[in-house]
Parts: sequence; structure tokens; C-alpha cells
Amino acid sequence: MRFTRRKFMQHTLCAAAAASTCATRAADKQGRILFGVCTSYSRAEQLKAIGYDFIESGVSGTFKPTMSDADYEAELAKLKQSALPFRSCNGFIPGTFRLTGPETTHDTALEYAVTACRRADLLGVPYIVFGSGTARKLPDGFDPVKGKEQFIDFCRKLGDRIQNLKVTIVLEPLNKGETNLLNSVTEGIEYVDTIARPRIQLLADFYHMMKENEGPDAIRKAGARIRHCHIAELEGRKAPGTKGEDLSGYFKALRDIGYTGGVSCECGWPKENIEEAWKKALATMRQQAGQEG
Repeated sequence: MRFTRRKFMQHTLCAAAAASTCATRAADKQGRILFGVCTSYSRAEQLKAIGYDFIESGVSGTFKPTMSDADYEAELAKLKQSALPFRSCNGFIPGTFRLTGPETTHDTALEYAVTACRRADLLGVPYIVFGSGTARKLPDGFDPVKGKEQFIDFCRKLGDRIQNLKVTIVLEPLNKGETNLLNSVTEGIEYVDTIARPRIQLLADFYHMMKENEGPDAIRKAGARIRHCHIAELEGRKAPGTKGEDLSGYFKALRDIGYTGGVSCECGWPKENIEEAWKKALATMRQQAGQEG
């Protein structure tokens, strides 16, 4: 009975995941940028009512890569009840793994990553954000050329392991205050091209770009490599509309490359009246992206 039940569960969950993926892709084909929030799926119903398109959650909490497949079945069933689709997940590789330095842990990190990717397919999540600044950070005094080679090697191995899956990994350039490897979208172009694996692409985070004084032209240069985006205002990393910062130049660059993917609010929110802040952020992004009405 256990075998029959598990097969039934797998069939049901895969069918649901396929439906979720199709719905997400249908939204993409409408020719507009999609807006989401980095948060727990417990808030999905509220965000859907406001008008958001998706949520972005954390890899560890969503895919639980250290949990057995059998135990994960119940978790997955709950996640499938989310009012909004999971279009992306972040916080990919925990800092306990080492991707660069004199003693890397590539093998165990790969097992963790591949498990997450398999479960992303089951849930119909098209993108996993590869920031993981601590895991990829170069130790003090370590050869930066060697560190870059190590990181690229890990990404190639991962790309090979997930080549038959549907999920795509997007490398996230982080500002120098968070890590010392891959700090700009412009650098990310070289990384993606050198890794040369279809399932490894690029993310543009407006906040990190502004921290590194990187303008919208980097998005134009990256072109189709950009598969997902994050947004926050520069001052205090707050939600769009908090200080009235104009980010329309970055949205214009996205339009110029024909981007119709997601933009997730990865930012701080007020402790009170958060729903009003969600509404203001969405209205601000729509206005700056030229998608009002």
C-alpha cells in the first residue's frame, strides 16, 4: 500500500506543479513585468487581494533539502495550497557550506542544491536565486582568481546535474558589503557565459546595482541572461515608494530587453500598516514600469 500511495501522491503533485508552471508562463506571455514579494506563503492570500502576481520564499523553508522525500510529501501538499504561485526562492546555499577557499565542500553542497532543485520542479518554481554571499565569499588572503574558478566549477557541476530539470538558477550579484565575489551585473555576464550551462543564468537586483554605482545599461548588456529581478530603494533598503526614489531607469532597461519576468520586493517593511505599504509599493512599481491601469 505504501508504494501505491506514494506513486499516487507523486502523480498528483507533479500534475499540480505542471498546472502551476503553465499558469506562471501564461502570465509571462501577457507581455508585462510581474510583481512579487519575498515573504512567507502564509501572506499569499493578502498579497493576491492587493494585486501581486507571485511570492518569493526561502529555499530552506520551502524545499527543506535536508528532509527525506517521504517526509517532504506532506510539506509539499501544504505549499500547493498557496493563493499565489511561488515564482522564485532565495537563500540557496547556506553559509555552512564552502564554495571557495582552501577547503571547499562542493560535494555536499551539490547534494543539498540538487535536492532543492528537484523539489522546485515538484512545486512548479521556475527560478532559484543564487546569492549565498557567505558560502561563496573568498577567505581573507585567498587568491581571487582561484576562488572565481572554484565558484564557476561548482556552478558548472550544478548545471550538469540539473540539465534535465525545469528550474533555472539565477546568479545574484551582491554589493561588496555582503560578499567579495561577483559584485555586479556586468561581471555576471562573464560568469554566465563562462559557466555556459543553460540552467545557470543571471539576476539583476536594483538595490545592489545602486550600491555599486551600476546603472541600467548593465541590464541592457546582459539582455536575455536576466531571468529575474529584485528591487528595493537605496536608502535603508526600504520598499518602493518609501522615500519616493525613482527607479524607472532600471524598468526602462528591462523594457528595452523585452523582459516580462518577475520583480520581487526584497526589502524592509514597516511593522505597522504593512498592507498599506504593500499597496504603495505595488502602485509605485507599476507606475515606474509604465504598467499603470
